[in-house]
Amino acid sequence: MSIRIFMSVISEENNRIVLSRRSFLASVAGVAMCMAAPGVMASVAPAAVRDRKLSFYNTHTGEKLSTTFWSDGNYLDDGIEEISWLLRDHRADQANTMDPKLLDLLYRLQEKVEHRGEFHVISGYRSPATNEMLSKRSSGVAKRSYHMLGQAIDVRLPGFDTPQLKKAAIALKGGGVGYYSSSDFIHLDVGRVRSW
Repeated sequence: MSIRIFMSVISEENNRIVLSRRSFLASVAGVAMCMAAPGVMASVAPAAVRDRKLSFYNTHTGEKLSTTFWSDGNYLDDGIEEISWLLRDHRADQANTMDPKLLDLLYRLQEKVEHRGEFHVISGYRSPATNEMLSKRSSGVAKRSYHMLGQAIDVRLPGFDTPQLKKAAIALKGGGVGYYSSSDFIHLDVGRVRSW
């Protein structure tokens, strides 16, 4: 088969074999496709994603942000810094660098549910003092919370069913996933895989 492909683009000119560049490249591509999947057209892989972008709305401060935190294989310091500030502890007005693995998990979640809306943020980073105060008020707040490490976030995605968001997050196996039905949000962290 490959000999026929090559022979079809060869012409004789004064007893010399002439093969144009375009014909040669077309032939090589044809041979490669035949070798990759005999009798079947090879599928074309989608282009790699160059940028990872997230959008947020902080339910406590009213701030909004849409920014790229990863591009061409690298995390972007400016994007992570902007996100970290929006996800700050609004009670103490303190920020901590959010773990890029958490941002990757959020990005994977929005890709999985095919929803590009803003994540509504209930809680991002928490200072130790804020976490201690909240843990005294509620048994649902861990004393050694991942929020204090910048490795957890509580969110909802308006326009998307929160129980379905929980199921999608669990399927990613990226860390802890909790669902708080009375407040209609999910907790995500990059700790060990577990759910509640």
